[in-house]
Amino acid sequence: MQFIISMSFTDQGIRTIKDAPKRTQAARELAKKLGVEIKQLYLTTGEYDLVSIVETSSGDNIAKMALALGSSGNVRTRISRAWTEEEYFKMVSELP
Repeated sequence: MQFIISMSFTDQGIRTIKDAPKRTQAARELAKKLGVEIKQLYLTTGEYDLVSIVETSSGDNIAKMALALGSSGNVRTRISRAWTEEEYFKMVSELP
């Protein structure tokens, strides 16, 4: 299963932005423990500050990760389930 995690820095997160590389490494270690693979991390403009593409075998894993990230106080998260183009077209082909 693929997910997109959209993140916004909190006041605390932006004040301590120089710690971002350490926090990112800690997030990767957390993800691994929870069975989540972080495929990509992007700094973005617009509504969100960061966007991450992740894969996991269970939606529970990603919920745990988002809760843990949010509890750090540095980011707020929003999660979206993502389907590949192939998965999308398969769903369309199965419509009644």
